[in-house]
Amino acid sequence: MSKGHLLYLIESKREELINIAKKYGFSAHATIACSQELDQLLNKYNTHEKK
Repeated sequence: MSKGHLLYLIESKREELINIAKKYGFSAHATIACSQELDQLLNKYNTHEKK
């Protein structure tokens, strides 16, 4: 996966997380699940950057 594509996915997931948190609150299952997905993308990006 390219760096540019990862950055696009991270930004999209970040926007999704903000919208879900506004709608359901920070402790909602959907918010936590989305946050974990964003964490995974950020970890992939950091791993990609270390190479």
